[in-house]
Amino acid sequence: VQLVESGGGLVQPGGSLRLSCVGSGFSFDAYAMGWYRQAAEKEREGVAAIDSDGTIGYADSVKGRFTISRDNAKNTLYLQMDSLKQEDTAMYYCAADPRSFTYCRGGHCAFAKGHLNAWGQGILVTVSS
Repeated sequence: VQLVESGGGLVQPGGSLRLSCVGSGFSFDAYAMGWYRQAAEKEREGVAAIDSDGTIGYADSVKGRFTISRDNAKNTLYLQMDSLKQEDTAMYYCAADPRSFTYCRGGHCAFAKGHLNAWGQGILVTVSS
């Protein structure tokens, strides 16, 4: 299983970026896919996830600004990030697992903190003026 992220970089506050993650070596369409991030001196946190059936969950901190999507024909996961803030600065990691790794209730979602089947190498997003 391999996940390769692209699309990171430096952007000004209020700007946009789109991250991509190409998966190989597994049945992409049968896996839950998602994005995590880790800022300096902070724990890794879930950002957004999309299950194999299309069910989507977002962290409260990015809801309304980030959009997750997948193209199973291209084995690719996307994260469209708009209205970026300095606090979005982090390493962003693509993740995959045969089972869903989000739990949403009452409009709020929690993300698995344990082992997932596969992780990308990470890509840096820096939001700064």
